[in-house]
Parts: sequence; structure tokens; C-alpha cells
Amino acid sequence: MTHGTVLDYWRDGLDDVPEEIWHHPHLEVLLLADNALTHLPARIAALSSLRTLDLGHNHLTSVPPELGTLPALTDFLYLHDNRLTSLPEELGNLTRLTYLNIGENQLATLPHTLGRMTSLIELRAQHNHLTELPATLGDLRSLRELWLRGNQLTTLPLALDRLTELRELDLRENAFKTAPEALRGLPRLRRLDLRANHLNEVPPWLAELPSLEKLDLRWNDVRDGEETLTALRARGCVVLR
Repeated sequence: MTHGTVLDYWRDGLDDVPEEIWHHPHLEVLLLADNALTHLPARIAALSSLRTLDLGHNHLTSVPPELGTLPALTDFLYLHDNRLTSLPEELGNLTRLTYLNIGENQLATLPHTLGRMTSLIELRAQHNHLTELPATLGDLRSLRELWLRGNQLTTLPLALDRLTELRELDLRENAFKTAPEALRGLPRLRRLDLRANHLNEVPPWLAELPSLEKLDLRWNDVRDGEETLTALRARGCVVLR
């Protein structure tokens, strides 16, 4: 469907990017989700007015470096539910992008250049194979939501303590044994999801997080830290365990 500067091919049964796209150089929104695409052409760089690109729920094993050259890509980039094993470093050049979803792929690492994407408000990297994160993510000073559930993380870079705008952090289904020290003192963190990890303790500093409204500890074996949990509940924080 074509509507002005929008092209919508959602669930069109595509296995290749339609040639028609390249006849719309001023395209602003391109929706290619829920198809069977295996390849994104490098000529995507020609769509210099593109603000939103949805490639979710396809069969992509890679995306071209040229994806990082789209100067107007400011709103949404959906790459989730593909078969990506890596991301090009050039993706970090999307310094005006506010929402990035790279979840449900096969990523073992993230490029350190993601730290350049300083306009990001929400980053979703859930259900990958991540065992660590680049410290440069601490440069994402505008980030409000970070979704990391379903990975293999045991710790977070201490540099993430610079995420002073972070409101919501989803660490469910990882391998943490305690709440990561990098969260200590985050002034605006409201919701912290630590469900289904390997927690056996709750550090006292959690009670010092000034904005924490909800702490989810279910499906862990927390034995130490009752005083901390009592202090959180006393000030109105919802604690689930």
C-alpha cells in the first residue's frame, strides 16, 4: 500500500525487496515486516528521507553497512526477529535515531559504535546470545528504556552508571547472581526486572535508588537482603519475589 511518503508491505509474502521502492526517493516510512526477506540491498542508502524502517520478522542474516548512512532515520528502526549474528559498526552513525529494536536474533556481541547513537530513548536487545555489553553504551545519556531479557549476561559495564535518564531496565532470564553494581545510584530508575536469574542476595544499595517503584525478583533463590526489601516496601516500592 502506498500513502504519500509511506510504503506498507506488511505480510505481503515477499522474499525480495520490491523494485517499486527505489522509485520513491522521498520515502519517509518503509514497512517490510512479517515477510521472508533474506537480503537488504545496499541501495537502501538512496532513501535519504527515510525516518522509519521496519524489517522485523524476516529471515535476514545480515544488514549492509549502508544502513548507517541514512541521515533522516530518526524515529524507528526494527530489526527484531531475524537471523542476525552481527551488526555493522556503521550502524552507530545513526546518531539521530530514537528507537532501535535488535531483539530475537543471534547476536553474541554488540558493536561498540552503538555508543554514538546518543539520541536513543529505547534500546531493545532481548533474546539474543549476549554475554557482555560494550562499555560505550554508557554514552547513551538519553536512554530511558533498556531491554536485555533472555541473554546470558552475568554483569553490566560499570560505565552504565552514566545512564542517568534510564527509567526501565529488563534483565529477566539472564545469569546474574546479584543486582549489577552499575545500577547503583541511577537517579531515575523506576522499574527493575530481575526475574529468572541466579540471584541469592539483594545488595543494600538497592534501597538507595531514589526513584525505584517496582523490583521484580521472582523465580530466583534470594536468601539474603530481607532488610533491604523491607526498606523498599516501607517507602512504597512494589517488591515481587
